[in-house]
Amino acid sequence: MSAPGTRGARRTEQLFKVALLVKGIDGAAELIGAVALLLISGDLVNRLIADVLARDLLGPPDGSLARHFVSGTAEFASGNRTFAIVYLALHGVVKLLLVAALLRKWLPAYPVAAVVLGLFVIYEVYRAFTTGSVLLPFLAALDVAIIVLVIREYRLLRRQRVSSG
Repeated sequence: MSAPGTRGARRTEQLFKVALLVKGIDGAAELIGAVALLLISGDLVNRLIADVLARDLLGPPDGSLARHFVSGTAEFASGNRTFAIVYLALHGVVKLLLVAALLRKWLPAYPVAAVVLGLFVIYEVYRAFTTGSVLLPFLAALDVAIIVLVIREYRLLRRQRVSSG
């Protein structure tokens, strides 16, 4: 029978691995999204937006959600998408590199991951306030939870290495 502290450490490690899986999938999706944005024309984006709105997936075409969606994609669809591509690519690569380092339990990566995720949270909260996004506060809260798990896992690993060394 294992000690209660060991069970808690295992549970934390499992939760940590799930969080890393989520971040890894998120990073890969962002990287794939950046590549897709490089390949998709502005005309195709306009057609896709029109199709979504035509099917009334976002409520009435003149509703606030539809207007918000159209205005949020207008600049991208017009061809000015360099920021989105660079942001998604860098965000995706950074996440994938951090996930790989954390899965290998490379101790110096933990503080870096906490700081980088903290910066992501600050940016997500800022963008949520400036754009009125509903999704960004959720993503920021998820990142805060992952930061807590990263710090907790870091402390556990340091304790294990000190006691075994």
